[in-house]
Amino acid sequence: MAARYDDGEGPEFVPGTIARTVDFLYAASGGGAALEFGVGTGRIALPLAGRGVPVRGIDLSRAMTDRLRAKPGGAEVPVTVGDFAQTVVPGTYALVYLVFNTLMNLPTQEAQLACFRNAARHLAPGGRFVVEVMVPELRGLPHGRNTVVFGTGPEGWAYTEYDTVTQRADCHYLRVTPDGRGSHRTVPFRYVWPAELDLMARLAGLRARERWGGWGHEPFTETSRAHVSVWQKPVGTEERVAPGSPTSA
Repeated sequence: MAARYDDGEGPEFVPGTIARTVDFLYAASGGGAALEFGVGTGRIALPLAGRGVPVRGIDLSRAMTDRLRAKPGGAEVPVTVGDFAQTVVPGTYALVYLVFNTLMNLPTQEAQLACFRNAARHLAPGGRFVVEVMVPELRGLPHGRNTVVFGTGPEGWAYTEYDTVTQRADCHYLRVTPDGRGSHRTVPFRYVWPAELDLMARLAGLRARERWGGWGHEPFTETSRAHVSVWQKPVGTEERVAPGSPTSA
């Protein structure tokens, strides 16, 4: 995946989308430092650093981070190789962010909750955790079926196979190579609902701040296919007591 990741043809790789993403994150950082969970090849980290935001990254894939370091300015973005749900890096940050459905790469609810707690651990008081993730397309499932097609064309097809019991969503990509042969790869996810994310944030001591239908501050509605959500670490006396305490909110 690392070898061809930057050749992506989806809307996330369009310059305008990247610019809107960076604008949003730049404003959310308030001029402070940022930490990207799942920094990958630097699709967002590099242009955000180019705006003057000190950016650090965590990523599990050495192949991805090697490609980041090989790009102009990549060596100036410190990267720690590790699981972003658990790995702790030095410092505190005004912004922690996680984009392009990467949260769903964590395969269990426990791991996703650990990610929120790790974000809260790294945030300075008043800092923000920003997540971009899809809304599960379960309304596209006919009764008794478990697949939703999301891409078709002369060079291949793509579909998601859902398990509504475990919340597993396997994305399958079928491609026809120039020599007429076929290739297939599967990317496993655990899909997650916006309300479930809000509860994870609350358990991690974060407060819901805003939710949008996209990086351009589009309204989030019942027809939105994705969302950009922002949670904030309370400041001073606003901080919550430990969840489960008799006086917790």
